[in-house]
Amino acid sequence: MTQTIAPRVRIVVLLLLAAACALLAGAGPASAHAALTGSDPAQGAVVDTAPARISLTFSEQVALSDGSLRVLDPEGKRVDAGEPSGVSGTTYAVRLHSGLPDGTYTVAYQVVSADSHPVAGAYTFSVGAPSKTSVSVSGQNADDGVVGWLYGFGRYVSYAGFIVLAGGAAFVLACWPRGSGVRPVQRFVVSGWLALTAATLALLLLRGSFTGSGKIADVFDLSLLGQVLQTKTGAALVSRLLLLAASALFIAVLFGAYDKREDSQEKRDLTFGLAIGGVVVAAGIAASWAMSEHASVGLQAGIAMPVDVLHLLAVAAWLGGLGALLVALYRAPADAPVDASAVRRFSRVAFGSVLTLIATGTYQSWRQLGSWSAFTDTRYGQLLLAKIALVAVLVGVAWISRRWTGRLAEAVPAAVEREKARVGAGADGSGEAAGSAGADVSLDARTDKAAEAGAGVGADSRTNTDSGTDTGDQPDPEPADAERAAQLARQRAARDAARQKRLRDADPDRFGLRRSALAEAGIAVILLAVTTVLTQTEPGRTEVEARAATSSSASTSPDTDASGALTLNMPFDTGGKDGKGIVTVDLDPARVGGNEMHVYVERPGGQAFDIPEVKVDFTLKAKDIGPLPVVPDHLATGHWSANGVQIPMAGDWKVDVTVRTSDIDEVTVSKNAQIG
Repeated sequence: MTQTIAPRVRIVVLLLLAAACALLAGAGPASAHAALTGSDPAQGAVVDTAPARISLTFSEQVALSDGSLRVLDPEGKRVDAGEPSGVSGTTYAVRLHSGLPDGTYTVAYQVVSADSHPVAGAYTFSVGAPSKTSVSVSGQNADDGVVGWLYGFGRYVSYAGFIVLAGGAAFVLACWPRGSGVRPVQRFVVSGWLALTAATLALLLLRGSFTGSGKIADVFDLSLLGQVLQTKTGAALVSRLLLLAASALFIAVLFGAYDKREDSQEKRDLTFGLAIGGVVVAAGIAASWAMSEHASVGLQAGIAMPVDVLHLLAVAAWLGGLGALLVALYRAPADAPVDASAVRRFSRVAFGSVLTLIATGTYQSWRQLGSWSAFTDTRYGQLLLAKIALVAVLVGVAWISRRWTGRLAEAVPAAVEREKARVGAGADGSGEAAGSAGADVSLDARTDKAAEAGAGVGADSRTNTDSGTDTGDQPDPEPADAERAAQLARQRAARDAARQKRLRDADPDRFGLRRSALAEAGIAVILLAVTTVLTQTEPGRTEVEARAATSSSASTSPDTDASGALTLNMPFDTGGKDGKGIVTVDLDPARVGGNEMHVYVERPGGQAFDIPEVKVDFTLKAKDIGPLPVVPDHLATGHWSANGVQIPMAGDWKVDVTVRTSDIDEVTVSKNAQIG
């Protein structure tokens, strides 16, 4: 039975890993975790004289380096002078050369947010009047490209390695001490250590290029590595490597001296010492993430960091222990199978881990989202909903495993007795042996007879020698007879191991437990991929706050408010399914020069409505200007935005909005408005 299962296990695991990689590949570059909330000159502004410097304000503190803030003239030449510096709080500035001519200038920034993620972008402002520029601001994301994907994959491997290392060791110490001497379990835990160590080294090398140029050639730049070591993230990675060196000693003791300890009191004392040391090392490794990423910045960082450590430890105890259990169920030798008591102990550990995850996850969700609407209106919230759904499915499968565990303790002795009875019946010849048990018994008889014959030959040889002489040592058996006896002993040992394995696998409850544990492990692989993407995504609370900081208050009046902002409401109907709705265009300050535009699409009932495409055109028929196309960027469900929308002169402008609700359903609605 197990011979047919093993290939299926490998196929399922490969498919699950492929699904996880596909999920990672489709996740896109990591979102920025600090957002640009203001600038001077403003985005799209037209100023009369060239400023002496430009300043940028972010939603949180960022780290600067040479070239973090660059200002380019219309020809693409740098006009900034000196290094960027902090002005106050979250505002940073760089000086400009004096006497800059009129034209449109591009401001490009590339910084690192306080939670270690790169932030990049660009915008334009004009001196005197807008002009053409040869500067391209596309592809500014620092974490895009090969280095970005390698860095994301390295994070996935590091999380997986930590879970396997910490969870597998915890399973051996807390649930199945006999597993310290089982080779497959040893290899499982050691593979986690190797994966985490290799991934940490790779992240340390990739970090400089990841937050800088994004070029493969810069991965081995020692000057960049030196800069990384001076950052918070670099210090966290180095600390993780030092803790991994301590964990190597822990593994050596766990799979060396601990397994060989015979005295029960000494083994209990060593268990206690390993448990304390293991928890300290595992907590330290988990803290290397908590102290450098999401938990270290924002609201209640002093509480969030220990909660994050506890969350990671609970994940490792559950999923890493599950992996070790799966290895033990499938790969443990026949003479040392994992017993029902060990499975029951792991079931209790897993239950406690789930309770811990619920408590810590609830706090983290509140801290990172801040509102119920952020669950659906932000990318972070949508990923979190997917993670919660996967955890719910995983808990459901774990409940099935728990039922198999309860039945396993009673079913194993009965199965063993039945198999022994079948073997005994075949050996006595009093009845017909069933299946392979009878074949094994007959093989026993043939092997035993052959062994006796071999022994008899040796005895005869020694007897003949004794009869021919009165003194002297007896000669050893003939080499052929000794080799034959050793071969028969190996056959007997293999046969006994096969019989014990069959006795173990004869229990349908154990088989059911293995299948449910395998399903748990498959879901856990996908869950880990979603979690990795989630840690690289801008928290919902930050996204909402940044959106509010960069957006002017949306007016609810039909035309213009006191500040000059323009709001146009236009019903539409594309004729297809879900083709009706209302599109609202907000233009602020609705004057000549640069403007900020927001487009909202809602269903007739007022709910936010996501559609494939929205385009806006501005036309001034009186002066034969236009149409001037604007393609806004999608920010959230039913919300698009564009900065620096240029209105060249005042007049009665026609605003055309093209709405596409499917591949073929599209309509353009129009409205005139006085702008300028």
